[in-house]
Amino acid sequence: MVRLTVELIAKSRNHFKKKRGLSFPEYLRTLTHLHFSNKNIEDIGDLSMCRNLTVLYLYDNQITNICNLGFAFNLTHLYMQNNNITHIDNLSNLQRLSKLYLGGNRITVVEGLEQLKELTELHLENQRLAPGEKLLLDPRTLCSLAKSLCVLNINNNNIDELRDLAVLKELQHFSAVDNKLHNMEVKDVFSHWPQLLQMDLGGNPVCKKPKYRDRLITVCKKLEILDGREINELTRQFLINWKASKEAKKKRNNLLTSPPTLHAQPRTAPTALLKPLGPNLCRFVIIYLPR
Repeated sequence: MVRLTVELIAKSRNHFKKKRGLSFPEYLRTLTHLHFSNKNIEDIGDLSMCRNLTVLYLYDNQITNICNLGFAFNLTHLYMQNNNITHIDNLSNLQRLSKLYLGGNRITVVEGLEQLKELTELHLENQRLAPGEKLLLDPRTLCSLAKSLCVLNINNNNIDELRDLAVLKELQHFSAVDNKLHNMEVKDVFSHWPQLLQMDLGGNPVCKKPKYRDRLITVCKKLEILDGREINELTRQFLINWKASKEAKKKRNNLLTSPPTLHAQPRTAPTALLKPLGPNLCRFVIIYLPR
C-alpha cells in the first residue's frame, strides 16, 4: 500500500531540488503546495510538519478515507477527485478551505461541511453510484454554506429535484448536467439565486419543455450564460416585457369574465306611516313599511 508520508515527500524528485539549502524539517515547514496526483496513494499519513500547506493535489489516486488533515489550518485548495472516497469526513479544522474538489468518487451523501465557512467552490460531479442511487445533499450542510458558496457542480448524479438548494443565495455558477430534472418548477429555486451568472442544465429532460429557455431567462435576472449559450440583453428585456404584458392581459381577462359580485342591499330606516286613530284623538300608530 502506498501511503503519503513525509518520507515519501523526501523521496520525491519533484521536491529534491527545492530543499537544497534547507534542512528537510525546515523545507517541510515552508512547503505550501504538495503535488501527489496519480501516484497510487491509498492512504494519507502524518503530514503535520507541513503546517503551512495551502494547496494539496491528490486526485487520480486510490484514497478511500479523508484523514490526517486536521493540522492543515492554512489549506485553501483540496483536490481529491477520482479516488474511492465514500464519506466526507475530518474536514472541520480546515477553516480557510475555499475550493473542494471531490468529483469522481463514491459519495452518496454530501455532509460534514458545516464548519467550512469560507468554502466558495464545491465540485461533486460524476459520483460512481450504485444503480438506482442518487446524490443527496444534507440540508444542514447546505444551510451552513448558504452565505459563502458561489460555485456548485453536481453533474451526472441522478438528481431529480433541487428544492433544498434554494438556500444557496450566493451562487454564481451552477452546473447540473446529465441529471434527471424534468419539472419546470426548478425555476422557483433559481428565483432565490439573485447572483446567478452562469448555469448549465444540459442533458436533463426539463430542457425539452416548451419555452424552457425563455422562462429561465425571465426568472434569472443576471444570468449571462445558459447551457453554454450567451444571453443577449435585448432578448432578455424583450422576454421580460412580453411576460409582463401577458400577465397584465390575463389579469384584465379575469376581471372581464368573472361574475358580478352580489352586494347585500343596505338596510335603511323604515318608512313611517302616520295613521290617526280618530278625528279627535292625538295618538298615532306608526306602521313600518320596507322601502
